[in-house]
Amino acid sequence: MTSQMTSPSSPTGPTDAASSTTPTGGKDRRRRLKRPGLAALASLTVVAAVAGAAPGAGAAPAATPGKPQLKLIAASNSVTLTRYEWDNGVSLQLGTYLSVDNAPLEFQVTRKSYKDPIVAKQILRDGKKTKTKTLPTGTVDDFSGLKGFLEVSVKNAAGEEVVKSEGNFCPNNASGRIRPDAPATNHYPQSCSTNPWTLGSVWGVEKGWATNTTNWDYDRTVDLPAGEYTAQVGVAKKYRDLFGIPDDRPTIKVTVREERSEEGGEGGGVGMAPSKSSSSSAHHGGHGGGHGSGHDTQSAPAGQPAPDNHHYGPRGADAPTPPEISYALKDRGLANHLGDGKGHTDGSRIAPALQAAPKRPTGKAGAPANVPKPDLRSLPAWDIAITDGEDGDVAGKDYLAFSANVWNAGPAPLVVDGFRKPGADLMDSYQYFYDAKGKQVGYAPAGTMEWDPREGHEHWHFTDFASYRLLSADQTKEVRSGKEAFCLANTDAIDYTVKNANWHPENTDLSTACGSQDAISVREVLDVGSGDTYTQYRPGQSFDITDLPNGTYYIQVIANPENRLQETNHKNNIALRKVILGGTEGARTVQVPPHDLINAK
Repeated sequence: MTSQMTSPSSPTGPTDAASSTTPTGGKDRRRRLKRPGLAALASLTVVAAVAGAAPGAGAAPAATPGKPQLKLIAASNSVTLTRYEWDNGVSLQLGTYLSVDNAPLEFQVTRKSYKDPIVAKQILRDGKKTKTKTLPTGTVDDFSGLKGFLEVSVKNAAGEEVVKSEGNFCPNNASGRIRPDAPATNHYPQSCSTNPWTLGSVWGVEKGWATNTTNWDYDRTVDLPAGEYTAQVGVAKKYRDLFGIPDDRPTIKVTVREERSEEGGEGGGVGMAPSKSSSSSAHHGGHGGGHGSGHDTQSAPAGQPAPDNHHYGPRGADAPTPPEISYALKDRGLANHLGDGKGHTDGSRIAPALQAAPKRPTGKAGAPANVPKPDLRSLPAWDIAITDGEDGDVAGKDYLAFSANVWNAGPAPLVVDGFRKPGADLMDSYQYFYDAKGKQVGYAPAGTMEWDPREGHEHWHFTDFASYRLLSADQTKEVRSGKEAFCLANTDAIDYTVKNANWHPENTDLSTACGSQDAISVREVLDVGSGDTYTQYRPGQSFDITDLPNGTYYIQVIANPENRLQETNHKNNIALRKVILGGTEGARTVQVPPHDLINAK
């Protein structure tokens, strides 16, 4: 996104308002909480009322079978944004939505390989007929949404434009119905992937639904002092022409209020300070979810910014903090409709633990030869950096930290149950197999599960799921190694276009389904199309390079290293990422060359 902004307190500097803007100061604001695809959400009744009442600047064209009718609407004529004294800006949540009617809005976004560009196609469904329409070059450059879709202008009380911004649009954002006879549930995925190694995404909005046009992002804020403003939001002309969207430009009155420390309060909702974190990328992987991202946060004491002393992962001890509630909605008595529910989420959901089989399997192990099996694949490492240690590492040493992901290309989910003998420290693990109708048809022993007591883990890990190695320049010598058992979770949508991909996996980065220390059985699942990211901030995600010579190395990520799990293909389990170490002890450096077209360092 690109933007330009001027304001009384910030005369220069780039901003980005539509998806929130300029990173602010303080303790490394780039390490603040991100929740891709989540936004402060207006209720269905608000959207429905506005959708019916908004006059619009242009008449909607006559309905064409199979073609969605799109319209930009606003949930309210006014919003109140809170600026906290320890922050340098506000998140510009204006409550605008794109409503969809007559037919679903659906896209399939793919790339053949990391050497190929991303291609986005609109899927048009008319009964049993399906057509595809390839979007023009430049409408997408990653999997986070349509590039430059929104145009936002904010003027101060004197009529001076202080924010001019364009922003991307993720159709899989927080959404709700705009009329009572619309489909009851949203079958499309609930967020757009920001993992750099994503291969395929599905974006969509149901017919009769509306989706929020602004993603909630604590990393990007607008430097607006307390006061009154007027915001206008529109859809860029190239998208109006492409999708036949009327040139409606809702105008919203914006009140920015400053909350000082003595006004702060504990608890959720209005008046609660947004919590802070010390991590850098978004997720149980910095790109869409992930173990150890540090993006679930530590609540601040009343009136104080949160301490910045630990990386709280999305599936660590602390539950996510929901976004603040819009004052405009609270004043209208609609705050109780916000939060987590069918068709929308505010990030506060705690996923239920998946149920293990009621007892340890008996009888002969095995499964029919033709039973569907998972296909585990490693992704190249990313989020690579030199650190001085994290959570239990030795202070004063140099570490090469990284994020890593193993995903399941299907066509079957990976289902592993652990069973604990009374008094035992380990669980015995079993992989389960199911036929095309979902009936269990076999099982096989799959090693063990162990309890990981380290702060930031604190759950049952399936051992031998993945291992990490640092190889020499010629890839013949292993110079460092680390085995990291996993608690399996569907943290990142890697390819939702593969056969049998589950767009709504049960266990996500929002919480853990990996059991408590006193559990007697655990079920862990890696669904088709999803991957499990462990970020560099999780213990075990680094190599000690203190005495390692400068030069070229390769980070090797291996899925299923002992072949304990049955798969459709064992030949795609290894991924490599080239790194170049330099510098001196205590001041080491790392260069990360691009991997084909992916320049994710």
